Amino acid sequence: MQNFYLIAAAILIGYVIYKRFAFIGNKNVTNVSAEEAYKVIKENKDIIILDVRTPAEYKAGHIKGAKSLPVANFAVEVSKFESYKDRTILVHCASGGRSPAAVRILLKNDFKNIYHMNRGLAGWNYELK
Repeated sequence: MQNFYLIAAAILIGYVIYKRFAFIGNKNVTNVSAEEAYKVIKENKDIIILDVRTPAEYKAGHIKGAKSLPVANFAVEVSKFESYKDRTILVHCASGGRSPAAVRILLKNDFKNIYHMNRGLAGWNYELK
């Protein structure tokens, strides 16, 4: 019986890891650090920054120009960004735990040039609005 629990735990952990990082290796997604994200923002004046944290987190401080689209509403609201499919998009949350779900939704909706900030705002050492 103990082996059953170990196997079940291993499968569960594997599934969680897969769901979180399933887009790694996808040519349409680039994982970046906060420093790299800052450079991408500076180099792409027409970038779309999607902040997938809660509205309260967004109000407490966000990257200048970021649009709030909480991950809880992302699948329903992503259609608002259809016209941006070919633009550069940076996705982030607070620590990198929620944003992978948003990236997967963007990929399912044929978005092409996605940057994912790995550690979210936890690694951001720049000004917030």
